[in-house]
Amino acid sequence: MAHLPNALHAWQTADFARALKAEIEHLGAALLPLERAINQGSYVGDAPLTVTVLQSADAGDAIEARLGVFFTEIVASCGCGGEPMEQNAYCEMQARIAKATAEAAFVVIGD
Repeated sequence: MAHLPNALHAWQTADFARALKAEIEHLGAALLPLERAINQGSYVGDAPLTVTVLQSADAGDAIEARLGVFFTEIVASCGCGGEPMEQNAYCEMQARIAKATAEAAFVVIGD
């Protein structure tokens, strides 16, 4: 599970979106459910992510944020001489950050 203490600490400040974006980008693709957002049936590449915080709200014991995530999808069998092809990909996901622990859970929206 992801741990986002800097975002939790910045909650209700002007720095929240920047802190959340930085921590999630630092996590990388491995801790996000991006495999649910790929379109070509291939796999998520290891290129750096770009995250945009679209919305955030107080949910009592948690912070909920809607995120836009840009990532790379690797299309394994593209007919390019057997070499995989990188393709830009995007999805939106919901992050829920527990206020007591800073643990975060992510769900792809619309999968």
